[in-house]
Amino acid sequence: QVQLLESGGGSVQAGGSLKLSCAASGYHFSSCGMGWYRQAPGKERELVSSISNGGVPQRYFDSVKGRFTISRDNAKNTLYLQMNSLKTEGTAVNICAACVSYTRGYYHWGQGTQVTVSS
Repeated sequence: QVQLLESGGGSVQAGGSLKLSCAASGYHFSSCGMGWYRQAPGKERELVSSISNGGVPQRYFDSVKGRFTISRDNAKNTLYLQMNSLKTEGTAVNICAACVSYTRGYYHWGQGTQVTVSS
């Protein structure tokens, strides 16, 4: 019922920029906070950034502060992540998540979009 579809990934040189999008459907978009995770091969998922249902950024991973910006457009049911000054350690699958619980984490997950950053 709930679908989160990421787009905007690709290959970029270090120092470059990408903007990821997550199109949501199947639930009342504005009722849930959302987040972006990333997962590199052999690594656990880590939270990159999160945002409240009303569009207030809640968290940025320390290594991306000042370089990444999370935002959402509730009228378009879309979450965004603007990524600037990309580094090679940003090579990962970036995954959209929605509707967080403090006890259980996020209820809904997308399939991810690959970001590859070359030196």
